[in-house]
Amino acid sequence: MEAISNAVSYINGLVWGPPMLVLILGVGLFLSLGLKLMPVLRLGDGFRLMWKGRTGGDAESEGEIPPFQALMTALSATIGTGNIAGVATAVFLGGPGALFWMWLTALVGMATKYSEAVLAVKFREVDERGAHVGGPMYYIRNGLGPKWAWLGVLFAVFAAIAGFGIGNTVQANSVADVLQTNFALPHWVTGLVLAVLVGLVLIGGIRRIGQVASALVPLMAISYVAVGLVVLAFNATALPAAFAMVFTDAFTGTAAQGGFAGAAVWAAIRFGVARGIFSNEAGLGSAPIAHAAAQTRNPINQGMVAMLGTFIDTIIVCTITGMVIISTGAWDNGESGAALTSEAFALGFPGGNYVVAIALAVFAFTTILGWSFYGERSVEFLFGVKAIVPYRVLWIIAIPVGATLNLGFVWLLADTLNAMMALPNLIALILLSPVVFRLTKEHFENQRRVGG
Repeated sequence: MEAISNAVSYINGLVWGPPMLVLILGVGLFLSLGLKLMPVLRLGDGFRLMWKGRTGGDAESEGEIPPFQALMTALSATIGTGNIAGVATAVFLGGPGALFWMWLTALVGMATKYSEAVLAVKFREVDERGAHVGGPMYYIRNGLGPKWAWLGVLFAVFAAIAGFGIGNTVQANSVADVLQTNFALPHWVTGLVLAVLVGLVLIGGIRRIGQVASALVPLMAISYVAVGLVVLAFNATALPAAFAMVFTDAFTGTAAQGGFAGAAVWAAIRFGVARGIFSNEAGLGSAPIAHAAAQTRNPINQGMVAMLGTFIDTIIVCTITGMVIISTGAWDNGESGAALTSEAFALGFPGGNYVVAIALAVFAFTTILGWSFYGERSVEFLFGVKAIVPYRVLWIIAIPVGATLNLGFVWLLADTLNAMMALPNLIALILLSPVVFRLTKEHFENQRRVGG
């Protein structure tokens, strides 16, 4: 096991080295500039389209679920342990400055997520069951042509395997850990309960996942943010200094203090970007698989709904977690992961650790649901619809297994597979960016003409 762990650690160092971080931020920045900062400037329009898309898509729409449910399905997969344990790990390893790099990753990531969804709707297909399928593997094959089909296959292979890390075992492991700490619940009990609940939802496919996600995601996100704001209100006097640390430490590094070992600027950048991507998944190519199922014929509208996922996940939810950890002073006590977030909430709010435990359990449950859909679509692309049921069975079995694995190795493996997923998708986004820019320009020019 140690040899495997060392090998994965070596690969992780390569795939998450400077070239990958430059590529992720660079592609996001390139798309942001190519779109003339539209995702940030039209954030309000995105929220309006999201609200409008609660009950169905646009006129003569095609797809399985309303645009709002597509966003909630994508958010169900992204709002998870990354928002609780991931942020804490970033601050523990990179210092408070890591939060700044998470923000930067999210701001340029909005353009990335927008572009992914635009391409997903533009190049989606209808499978033999009559369901709309899409995502990077499809926009690589249909957008770039047959000679690039191997890249789509590569993405689908990495996504199908990566799902068992980022979307399954990591989630099960983190929730089992936090429930044992707070409620003395054995890991295996948590694993079995999660497996049963997930199995019951998966029977209904994407429509059931969309319904559950649209009910649970807003409720859990709003509740978590509300409790976080209460903690921040109790620590209002510490907020100016906490924000100052985020900005200064992002460029100067963080000196050793308390139980914190100290971190250079590179550590802040590396862990801020890596955990930011782990949390909001912009550039990974996962979310467009959900948005391809949306009831819409307008790629731009769905892209504007999709970009909200990154904003909500990182700029809102991750910021709450990070500021609670920093403002309560818990960040340098030597704890890491979900335990650090639990301690920070407990310091700021009586019983705050129980809030974190419950939030993490619900977050993890919906993430496992969302990622099961991503994995299904990936194996369907590779082997056809006959592979879906066997994949679901393996998915459910992996939950209790993941709940009892070593957390450090699970995080390491998930982190590595994330980067390997991102590579084919980022290459495709660069090559297909002219399509995104053209469709966006035509859409807004038509809007101006109609409006005029």
